[in-house]
Formats: sequence, structure tokens, C-alpha cells
Amino acid sequence: MSVKAVIFDFDGTVADTNQLVIDSWQHTYKAVNGEPHPVDKIVKSFGEPLRATMVKVFPDRDTDEVIQIYRDYQMQQTDNKEYALKLFPGIRELLDQLKRRGYLVGMVTSRTRETCVRGLKRLDIEKYMDAVVTCNDTDKHKPDPEPAQICLSELGVEPVQAVMVGDTLFDIGCAHNAGMKAVLVEWAVAVTSEDLQGPDKPEFVIEKAEDLFGVIKSC
Repeated sequence: MSVKAVIFDFDGTVADTNQLVIDSWQHTYKAVNGEPHPVDKIVKSFGEPLRATMVKVFPDRDTDEVIQIYRDYQMQQTDNKEYALKLFPGIRELLDQLKRRGYLVGMVTSRTRETCVRGLKRLDIEKYMDAVVTCNDTDKHKPDPEPAQICLSELGVEPVQAVMVGDTLFDIGCAHNAGMKAVLVEWAVAVTSEDLQGPDKPEFVIEKAEDLFGVIKSC
């Protein structure tokens, strides 16, 4: 059965927010513990809902308070040119071509709906989305299949008619658990070469955004 829809993650897949996320975590660790945290450990949490990670890494602190520290820092950086929200190379062209060729486009993200919609609007790609599922839409999160299943339902397609594109093992696991093939972007920073040989490895890895059309053709 041919592919009718493509579902994307947001951070680290479509939008290049990696450094801002790392720096927001470091700011939070310094504020709470007085010292920074190893970057590789921060990166391992990429793709997980913020609240879930906060509960694990700061179990003795008020979660809402710590989340506010994190989000206040990010908001303060809104006008910082170093963190200007931007798309990864080729993503805008990819989304445009997907729509022109008649594909449905969805997004499944661990962001809140408010921050996701704000990001999509700032990047001027909201117009390409046929369905957007955020952490506000489900109590279960990647790698649980529910977020992807909600998106598939909203798009009106079966799992075998869609592929999911992401940059973390959370994305890959979510795709597989929902019955979809997974596509990893090579610009991912949270997946190691060992991960690519593990049981949760993706079916495809794309070096450039436009390589996704080759994946779609092969499915």
C-alpha cells in the first residue's frame, strides 16, 4: 500500500532548536543545582515531554517551579539572534513539495500546543499541517503509540499508509509501536551509531530533506 501521509517531529527534526534546548537545560541545572550537567545526558532526554524529564532529574523539587525556570529562560532568548528559530536545510521545500504532490502532513511533538503553534507560525509552516498532536492532546507520550495513533486518525490513514520522521529513539519507537516505518534524519544529535544497530533502529536514514521522496517511493 502506497504512502499517503508523512508525520514529522518538531524539535531537532523540522526546527533547529538543539542549542537552545541544551542551553535552557544548563541554565536550569545551574539554577537548581549550582552547576551544569553533561551535555550527552541532556541530549538523551531529547524527544521526551519536558515535565516527564523534570520529574526524573529533579525529584525533590517542585516540578512546576523548575519548568518555569526552564521556560522563562527560553522566553528571554526569543529575540537573541543566536537562537533565531530556523528550519533545517531543505525542510520548507520538502513540505511544499509534499503538499503539491498531494501528501497529507502531520506533526507529533512533545511540545505543548501553545509553543508548537507559536513555532509553526514563526517558521511560516503552519499552512502545511493537516494534523498536529502535542503533549496536551494525550496523557501518553512517545514512544507510546497513542500520539501517533491520534495523528493517523485525524489524517484518516492507516499506519501502513504513513511514515514518521524524527531525530530521537522516542520518535522511532513511537512510529514502530504505532505500526509505521520510521525515518531518522541524519542531523539528529540524540541517536548514536550503536542505537542504529539496536532493536529500535529505523528502517531509513536520510542525509538530506529531499531524500524523503526516495523513502516514500520505496515503501
